[in-house]
Amino acid sequence: MAKEELPGVLVLDVGGTHGVLENLAVLLKKHFHLITMKEFLGNKEEMSKRIQSIFVFECRPVIDQGLLESLPNLKVIGNSGVGVDHLDLRMISSFGVKVTNTPHAVADPTADIGMALMLASARRLVEGNVFYFPGS
Repeated sequence: MAKEELPGVLVLDVGGTHGVLENLAVLLKKHFHLITMKEFLGNKEEMSKRIQSIFVFECRPVIDQGLLESLPNLKVIGNSGVGVDHLDLRMISSFGVKVTNTPHAVADPTADIGMALMLASARRLVEGNVFYFPGS
């Protein structure tokens, strides 16, 4: 499928402080034509027709009514995190747009860290480390 035939996905940026991670962008590019917010704002008339989805990474880009009104072909907002508290689901659904997220993406790692912290606390691991290895 040619780049122009792929559905457009709006992302804040690729790389940098708040952009989509580079390796994630590579995966997205297999299925979507990535459009950064800078590209979108630079040519709203053309880009707004191409964008069918928005990929929200670390709560960005911010989804507000103005953005939704400017994207007539928007079908879905994909949130890369577990929660959707930062999204106004009622407003988004009023535009006929669906929202997805990854509810179980970090369940196992969170449980692992929780268990590790409980075991470390019960066995006084941090205190022992400082006692046996001062200055570490």
